[in-house]
Amino acid sequence: MTTVQKIKEIEDEMAKTQKNKATSYHLGQLKAKLAKLRRELISPSSGGGGGGAGVGFDVARTGVASVGFVGFPSVGKSTLMSKLTGTHSEVSEIDFTTLTTVPGTVKVHGAPIQILDLPGIIEGANDGRGRGRQVIAVARTCNLIFIVLDVLKPLGDKKIIENELEGFGIRLNKKPPSILVRKKEKGGIAITNTVPLTNIDQDEIKAVLSEYKLSNCDVTIREPNITADDLVDVIEGNRVYIPAIYVLNKIDAISIEELDLLYKIPHSVPISSRDWLNIDELIEYMWEALDLVRVYTKPRSLPPDYTQPVVLRRGKCSIDDFCNSIHKEIAKQMKYAIVWGASAKHSRGQKVGLEHILEDEDVVHISKK
Repeated sequence: MTTVQKIKEIEDEMAKTQKNKATSYHLGQLKAKLAKLRRELISPSSGGGGGGAGVGFDVARTGVASVGFVGFPSVGKSTLMSKLTGTHSEVSEIDFTTLTTVPGTVKVHGAPIQILDLPGIIEGANDGRGRGRQVIAVARTCNLIFIVLDVLKPLGDKKIIENELEGFGIRLNKKPPSILVRKKEKGGIAITNTVPLTNIDQDEIKAVLSEYKLSNCDVTIREPNITADDLVDVIEGNRVYIPAIYVLNKIDAISIEELDLLYKIPHSVPISSRDWLNIDELIEYMWEALDLVRVYTKPRSLPPDYTQPVVLRRGKCSIDDFCNSIHKEIAKQMKYAIVWGASAKHSRGQKVGLEHILEDEDVVHISKK
């Protein structure tokens, strides 16, 4: 029996098993088994098809962040890519025109952002159909995913693509669950929760741990509404949490009333890549989702240079990160830095050290030893 067939068998069993206290242990085991089989698909053994990106899918990374276009064939990804970046990506009415990853760059608020036009995926992509595994492997490495949908069938396609990405360990618009699993040498299983357990019980937790042969460990849950799937994600440890924007393309083909309904879909931006409608809103949404930090340099006795910002990622935006992004020797030579802007305590500027965290549009002067 192949891995895909085993997955289908477990999914069928889960679908017909009613959840209650008597079955919670069994369901917990099934969810853990399913995750382990999914892991085999994500990184199969050598000779099993390969889990890497593959020829034509690996591209040199440029810019401060990357955005991957994911969607079914012929939804307008290539048209949007060509108009956004000026990079030619083959456009046609037929399916599967784009067969490799096509990179391009768009500059937003002074920050170069790489755009990756990925080949269209099909249902069953995470099981390896239609080179889907290679496409999703590239999507896993992106900082933001554009899920491009046809407005005439957005919700059905949206669910299918979400399932494909979820099956490959990508969690869209989510944060890592606040669960800590700590192994120990002896003492059995100790479960601590600082919030009520509403979607999982202790039997289900023990079933998941049993499937992973974790007989001695401490489990701490600090977040409400945690599920067995969240616990599995934490134990597996290979999940990626990526923001996603649902790009609802071809709004030129629908009425104003239908457009109003589309705006109710969370994290979505309706556009027309052909007629260039609402693209400005999409670019601003992209900028907010990437959550980048622009920092301007100020040479001694000169005004700040607002033309070439140093762009950092949120979470890696200390003075040390700022120095290293310019040159790795600057941090070693720095005596102190003066910062003006949102992160400074005073409008006249604040003297800070390497650990100071910068905010968007701060101005920095580095004083050397």
